[in-house]
Amino acid sequence: MTVHDVLAEEEVPEGGFAVVQVEGREIGIFRIGGNFYALHNYCPHQGAPMCAGRVSGTTSPSGVYEYEYGREGEILRCPWHGWEFDIRTGKSLFSDRTRIRTYKLSVGGGRIGVVLGEH
Repeated sequence: MTVHDVLAEEEVPEGGFAVVQVEGREIGIFRIGGNFYALHNYCPHQGAPMCAGRVSGTTSPSGVYEYEYGREGEILRCPWHGWEFDIRTGKSLFSDRTRIRTYKLSVGGGRIGVVLGEH
C-alpha cells in the first residue's frame, strides 16, 4: 500500500473536484458533504474522460407521470453518452455490473493522498 500525497484539502471546494495524475492514472477527487471520493477518470463504456462530464442529480423512482429529481451533486454523467455514476461508490445507476473504479483516500493534516495497492 502506497499513499501518494496529491492535494491540499482546500484545493477541492465543496461540490467541486480536481483531477490528479498518480502513476500514469488520471484520478478525479470530488468533495461532497465535506467528504472526499476518488474515481478513475475513465468511462468503462468507451473510455471518455469522466471528469469532463457534468456533476448533477438524477431522477428517482417515482409514480407514473411523476418526475422526482434528487441526489444533486452526487451523480457524474459521462460526457460522451450520458451514462450516470454515483460519485460516492463508482456504481452506475443502470446496472449492478457496471462501475467506475474507485480509489481509497487518506485525508488528514489538511492533505489528501491517493492510496494505491489496496482497494
